[in-house]
Amino acid sequence: MNATAWVVLLFALWLWGKDVTEFDHRRPALGGTTSAERGDADTGQPLPDALAPLPGDTPPVGVRVDALGIRAEVVERGLDADGAVDAPPLSQGQTVGWYGGGATPGAAGVALLVGHVDTETEPAVFYNLSSARPGTVVEVAREDGSVAEFTVETVEVLQREGFDPDRAYGPRREGRAELRLITCGGQFDRERRGYTANVVVSAYLTGTRV
Repeated sequence: MNATAWVVLLFALWLWGKDVTEFDHRRPALGGTTSAERGDADTGQPLPDALAPLPGDTPPVGVRVDALGIRAEVVERGLDADGAVDAPPLSQGQTVGWYGGGATPGAAGVALLVGHVDTETEPAVFYNLSSARPGTVVEVAREDGSVAEFTVETVEVLQREGFDPDRAYGPRREGRAELRLITCGGQFDRERRGYTANVVVSAYLTGTRV
């Protein structure tokens, strides 16, 4: 995606954290800008080598992260009337949105999956996303029946003030098939009715199966 697309997505992330109003937000706070850069510090083992991007352009239909208790349908989302990413509505808080204007998971480039951290009344699909660690496995089911397996490389909390869109959406290494899972994080600002940061989990393709 180009620089214009980054700006659109930045605006989108600011918007879709603003609809949450009633849920008790006294969850563990995610503050600052943190990064777990490699798996060695958490597991004592190096992360696996990247797999070459998969051929074709197959949309995702589901995502599964066993370590985080995530198993969800993935639906394609575009831009709304304001030019922001049209994330799944809060009534579908257990659904993950795939930004159809970017890469498909498994193809070369950065594929983007977005989900709510909570709704008006309960935790949402990415409530546990901040617990991901380098080495966590993310499985994405694709429309052709294949499953693309990704390994988490970094977990970051990026403050919206001074937000760096290239850090959130740009490739970590050129030529790879990469995945971003993004939700709201930081502190819940009741006055603005939104979160102060975004949790950005970056992963890369390490396997595939049919």
